Amino acid sequence: MLDKFLRHIAQTSDAPLGLEVSHAEGPYIDTTDGRRFIDFISGIAVSSLGHRHPKVVEAIHEQVDKHLHVMVYGEFVQKPQVDFAELLTSCLPSQLEQIYLVNSGTEAIEGALKLAKKFTGRTKLIGFKNSYHGDTHGSLSVTGRDVYRDPYLPLLPDVYFLDFNSFDNLDLIDSETAAVIMEPIQGEGGIIPAQNSWLGEIRKRCNETGALLIFDEIQSGFGRTGKLFAFQDYGVVPDILCIAKAMGGGMPIGGFLSSKQIFQSFKYDPPLNHVTTFGGHPVSSAAAYANLKELLNGNYLDRALEIEKKIKSKLQGHGIIEVRGKGAMLGLQLKSRELTRKVVEDCFEKDILLGWTLHSNTLIRLAPPLIIDNELLEAVLETILNAVERNSE
Repeated sequence: MLDKFLRHIAQTSDAPLGLEVSHAEGPYIDTTDGRRFIDFISGIAVSSLGHRHPKVVEAIHEQVDKHLHVMVYGEFVQKPQVDFAELLTSCLPSQLEQIYLVNSGTEAIEGALKLAKKFTGRTKLIGFKNSYHGDTHGSLSVTGRDVYRDPYLPLLPDVYFLDFNSFDNLDLIDSETAAVIMEPIQGEGGIIPAQNSWLGEIRKRCNETGALLIFDEIQSGFGRTGKLFAFQDYGVVPDILCIAKAMGGGMPIGGFLSSKQIFQSFKYDPPLNHVTTFGGHPVSSAAAYANLKELLNGNYLDRALEIEKKIKSKLQGHGIIEVRGKGAMLGLQLKSRELTRKVVEDCFEKDILLGWTLHSNTLIRLAPPLIIDNELLEAVLETILNAVERNSE
C-alpha cells in the first residue's frame, strides 16, 4: 500500500510518516502492521475529544440517514447548521452573532479577509511575523514567514508585518487598514501566547482607526486552552473570529463569525459575492454540533488546565528550556535541534506521536486529546522525559 500511496497521492515532503492506518479510537491510532500509537498531537489539534467520539459518530450516522449535500451554502434551511450556529453563538459575546460555515481553516481566513475588505472598503492588512494562517494565496499573504511566502510571490499587495508582542510600529494600524489578523496564541510560530496589555493595545488601535480585528483561533479553539476560545482569557473580543480544526470532532468544517452588521456587506454589490458549494456540509455540521455539545457538557475545559499543570510540573530538567502555552496547547522547548529530532524519533519508536511546529526546529508540539486519562498521560510524559534525559547525555 505504501508504494501506491507514494505513486498516486501527491506528497508534501520527501519524508512522510507513511503509517498505514487501520483504525483509530480515543487517544489511539492503530496501524495495519499491529502497532498502536498514542496520538499526543490530536491529529494536529483536531481530535480534541479523541478519535471517533461516540457522540460524534452517532450524530454522523443519524445525519447520513437523512440527507447529504442538497444545495450550496446559504440557500436551504438545514437543521444541523442552525443547531450548531445557535449553540455556538450562545457561548460567545453578542457581537459574534452569526457564522459563515466553510470547509477548512484556510477557507475561514480567506472569507474573513474578504469580509474585512468589503465592509471597510479598505485594502491594507496587518499581520505578524512568524504567524501562520494557511497555505491558500490569501491566507499565505498574511502569514509572516518568508520561507513559505517567497516561492509564491507576488501575493496580496498592501500587507505589512509587525513583531508579535511588540509595541513598536503600532502606528502602522491606521485609517487605511482594513484588518489586523493574528493568533492570540501563535501556534506554528512556537506556541507563543499574546501578552494581555499588548493585545489590549491592538484592540484599542483598531477601535481608533476603524480597522477590524481578526482572531485566528483555528488551532487554539474549542477548549484546547482551558476556555472555549483563547480570547476569552484576555477580555478582548475580535470583530471576526476564525475557527476550524477541533470544530467538527474529526470531520472537515470551518467557519468565521462576526456581527450581522458586518456580514451584511456580503449581500450586495453584488449579491452572492462570497459563496461556497460544500460549506457547512450537513454531516460535518451534525458532527460539529455533537462535538460542541459534549465539550460544553463535560469537564473538558477544566481537564485542559489539569493537563497543562501535569505537563509543566513533569517536564523539567537537563535539556529542557521551558514548556510554554496554555491548557493542552503546549510547546516543549529543548536546547538544540538535534536533541529535538532525537526525542521525537525516540518517542515514535515507542509508539508516541509527537511533532515539530512549522517555524521552530527546537520545539515539540504537545497537544494531547482532552479525554486522555491520568495514567496514560503520566506514562507518555515519563517516556518523553526519559528520551530527553537519555539524548542529552
